[in-house]
Amino acid sequence: MEVLEAAERVRLIDEIRLLEELKSAAAAAQARAAAAFDASTRRAQARAGLAAEELGRGVGAQVGLARRESPHRGNRLLGLAKILTTEMPCTLHALSVGVLSEWRATLLVRETACLSRQDRGRVDAVVAGDLAGLEALGDRALIARVRSVAYGLDPQSVVNRAAKAVEGRYVSCRPAPDTMTYLTGLLPVAQGVGVFAALSREADRLRAAGDCRGRGQIMADTLVERVTGQVRAEDVRVEVQLIMTDRALLAGVLPAGVMDSGDPGAGAPVAGVPVAGVPDGSESAVLAGYGVVPAQWARDLIRGSRPDGLGSGRAAPEWGVPPVRPDPRTEVWLRRLYAVPGSGRLVAMDSKARLVPKGLARFIAARDRVCRMPWCGAPIRHYDHVVPVREGGLTSAGNVQGLCEACNQAKEAPGWTARTTQDIADHTPDGRHTVVTTTPTGHVYRSIAPSPPALE
Repeated sequence: MEVLEAAERVRLIDEIRLLEELKSAAAAAQARAAAAFDASTRRAQARAGLAAEELGRGVGAQVGLARRESPHRGNRLLGLAKILTTEMPCTLHALSVGVLSEWRATLLVRETACLSRQDRGRVDAVVAGDLAGLEALGDRALIARVRSVAYGLDPQSVVNRAAKAVEGRYVSCRPAPDTMTYLTGLLPVAQGVGVFAALSREADRLRAAGDCRGRGQIMADTLVERVTGQVRAEDVRVEVQLIMTDRALLAGVLPAGVMDSGDPGAGAPVAGVPVAGVPDGSESAVLAGYGVVPAQWARDLIRGSRPDGLGSGRAAPEWGVPPVRPDPRTEVWLRRLYAVPGSGRLVAMDSKARLVPKGLARFIAARDRVCRMPWCGAPIRHYDHVVPVREGGLTSAGNVQGLCEACNQAKEAPGWTARTTQDIADHTPDGRHTVVTTTPTGHVYRSIAPSPPALE
């Protein structure tokens, strides 16, 4: 028995390796297909009379949708495919035979971006042409190897790339688990090290003075305080868009039964109120730009309790117990969103203006939350008419969707069409807003608005 199990374990490891090589071979095949699709589309667009600068528009978005990725990611994958098939044949071969993963092929392309086509081909031959040596390299070793060869071929281009990289500095914010967020800054190395050193010194000083917060907690609080100018990190005054049901908001404040509607003696559940294992007041809330958050966390945010203050070393209230608000200038405004009983679909708003007014934009942001293009999920930047105004589309909640900039531009490429289910009589069972997008190849993608918090 032990011998058989040992043999089975060997077989399973061999199977895992084989499947990994198969994934790499599939990625190489996708790259060839994407490059061929781009070339064919460009020829068709040229025959249709498009200007030279318009050729290839929307191709990356179609590649992304086919791979269940965002248009932004699709453009990056298309760029990788075109370089692999035209400039780096050895890297493409290594990917095809399973020696190189798609990610490491991306590293090779990225690290040679500053070189001329001729020098990039030389790096490709030296690094990816040696399959035995390439297979032994991890991510960091591969990057170091490529940079070493590239610097030997064209040191000035590598220096210029480092100087130009300063122009790409930025700050981003993205959701993290458990109602946290990642605040990331890409800075020149001297500035980044300086910021970290300053935060470290302040943490060491406060720890030496008896502050019982952890070193990382002090550094995080100090960063917030110095950037915002607040005395305490928890007193930051910003506009936070929080969507929750009235039951979740007022749970524990009003007596039981006050929020109920309908016939108290009927004994039936109220339409639109989830009853399958979700007690009243426990429905999750939605924080704009983040996603779903627990009802208690949302109530504490509004009422003044600080769930993030627990364990901070500062006096923090017991979870769920609203203390005196730390900053009396903080204001809480409530804006009602009306939903259709039963389905919970948000009630529409209309406008006669061509541009989406602020009130309607807030409604769309509350309904869509993030970019509506399938598999995107980027923050909403544009409020787009599903059916363009030039084609008779209305400025209404039914004909407006939230999109990121890249998806909105992709949608305007030749051959793309979009319709709502109201236009094509193909409603979802719960009546949620649905957009059906058709690409130039005839492929159809459906986007359904998220359920309201009470129904998720």
